[in-house]
Amino acid sequence: MSENLNRLSIVEQDEWLLPVEEELNRRNAMYREHLQDIERSSGSIVEYANGYRYFGWQYDDVLCGWWFREWLPEAQDVYLFGDFNNWQRTQLRLDKDANGVWSIFLPDAMYADRLTHGSLYKIHVHGANGWHDRIPAYATRVVQDEQSKNFTAQFWAPQPFDWSNDDFDIAKNVPLLIYEIHIGMAQEREGVGTYAEFEKKVLPIVRRDGYNAIQIMAIAEHPYYGSFGYHVSNFFAPSSRFGTPEELKSLIRRAHSMGIAVIMDLVHAHYVKNLNEGINELDGSTHQYSKDGEAGYQKYWDSKLFDYGKREVQHFLLSNVKYWLDEFHFDGYRFDGVTSMIYHHHGYIDFDCREKFFDEGVNRDAIVYLTLANTLIHAFRPSAVTIAEDVSGMPGMCRTVEDGGIGFDYRLGMALPDFWIKLLKDESDEEWNIDEMWSVMTNRLPQVKTVAYAESHDQALVGDKTIAFRLMDKEMYYAMNRASQNIVVERGMALHKMIRLMTISTGGEAYLNFMGNEFGHPEWIDFPREGNGWSYAHARRQWSLASNGFLRYSQLGDFDKAMLRLVKRYGVLSDGYPYLWQRDHDNKTLVFSHRGLLFVFNWHPAASIPDYATEVPWAGKYEMVLSTDEKRFGGFEREKAGTEHFSYTEHDADGNAHHYIRIYNTARTATVFRWRK
Repeated sequence: MSENLNRLSIVEQDEWLLPVEEELNRRNAMYREHLQDIERSSGSIVEYANGYRYFGWQYDDVLCGWWFREWLPEAQDVYLFGDFNNWQRTQLRLDKDANGVWSIFLPDAMYADRLTHGSLYKIHVHGANGWHDRIPAYATRVVQDEQSKNFTAQFWAPQPFDWSNDDFDIAKNVPLLIYEIHIGMAQEREGVGTYAEFEKKVLPIVRRDGYNAIQIMAIAEHPYYGSFGYHVSNFFAPSSRFGTPEELKSLIRRAHSMGIAVIMDLVHAHYVKNLNEGINELDGSTHQYSKDGEAGYQKYWDSKLFDYGKREVQHFLLSNVKYWLDEFHFDGYRFDGVTSMIYHHHGYIDFDCREKFFDEGVNRDAIVYLTLANTLIHAFRPSAVTIAEDVSGMPGMCRTVEDGGIGFDYRLGMALPDFWIKLLKDESDEEWNIDEMWSVMTNRLPQVKTVAYAESHDQALVGDKTIAFRLMDKEMYYAMNRASQNIVVERGMALHKMIRLMTISTGGEAYLNFMGNEFGHPEWIDFPREGNGWSYAHARRQWSLASNGFLRYSQLGDFDKAMLRLVKRYGVLSDGYPYLWQRDHDNKTLVFSHRGLLFVFNWHPAASIPDYATEVPWAGKYEMVLSTDEKRFGGFEREKAGTEHFSYTEHDADGNAHHYIRIYNTARTATVFRWRK
């Protein structure tokens, strides 16, 4: 009895986990030990995660001057230099304390006129790897020289930003309808977009389309633009390519005023191996932020791995987590590359048995770190949202820390886009298996909230294809005019709408779309590189396509707006699992319900059935409120919106009543009916 009283809830509620209870207890004990150490030293994890208020540049009101501090435990000599001392490398030597923290104080009396807002600086570090000019790990502003292309830290001390009227709470925006965006490629012109441009031009599009959250990629500074922001060099510096930190803050404040939450794509899975820009070998050693050798290297991404078990690294990362919430008012995080973090093999295996989640391949330190990060986030900002990008399905990922889980609020439904791609790529329409479709779309545990999506930025990159491009390919170049008749485009338009409606109505408790994909943005994303002549032609979004009334793109965009209005009005995403009423293999038709709505999906390429009978949940009237086949969405409108169907009742052999309606079940059409008594 006492054993059951002490059992973690995650095990108590899932017998499948009983054989691995010991390992789950070990992970939980490691987490609690780390948390207790943090609370003993700092009082709370929120106070502990204040590295950004201690390291880097900090003003001392008592001594009247600036402290500069950096953790460099194995450095032999450290100097601070910049334009404020005419770039004299060995003039200003830092002092080292017992914890490996180097510091220097610059009094206003000597430096007030020289160390000014916008000054450029670096540190000159002597370590086992020689002498190097480096950018500090806690730099909050890093800029690139136009001529040399080298990055340099910038002393950034503007007037405090005015957050006085920003009382936004993301809890009001549940269920989340997330618009995934990249600031640099959000503009239509060929070039790099800015925070200011996005605030002015794209935020109104997001609000008009009906999304209530944006998920921003590529915010932390990264030396290679084409990395999409995933090879981070400076974890506390918002990318200067897009503007100033204050312009990013303005964007977030404006989004909040429009009722839009702002989620950051947080990259703590790895860091860029560059010495000139990043934190690799910052103190001269090969094991400051990473472990030595292969244990500190992500060979699949050619980048460095964090040593999550080292307390100083934990402190750095947890401080980074709090920093973006505190200084920039982000509303939560999508943690990138979680699968790579929590396994020493980084997930490049088949997860075909329970033991793969609990054997020696698991990185316990990473799991403890992620649990601490979720504890910090929800302690500092209780309503903040965390989303895990984990393809493995690690048990407990989205269970609360109190239950013995890792504490994420959501997981990304990564199997969903993979399924749609496989279907479109490998199978003809006649071979589509609606049983498999239903199984994949609804395959999640009741306690695990899922962000459903048909495609994200991953599917839009060169080497892959968006759903629209996969469906219509070269036909998009000349047959998207509304006056043209093209069977490839007709099929593509129909399936593009159906796939999205199926995903949002069955796949999870939140929904995500990558910018432009809602209106079938053509082609791929290809950042400037040597192979394309350093062109920006494919690193932008052609918004004008969606507003051009002569093209079909606007019809796809209009459907997306109508779809979001529907799911919000009827609370589809907060209704749990859909209830399946009919699975007709011959006619490839699925019928299911959500609250007061009935969804009918006919995936058959040709079978349109008049007077089609389907069981329904309730007796009464069923009015068509949305159809992918409506003319306003580029369909044939084989049945008019608003058409009403009245139920009839039949009794089975046991006397139980079953209700049915008869409809015109048209091929390649999804129809939604509203029930009325």
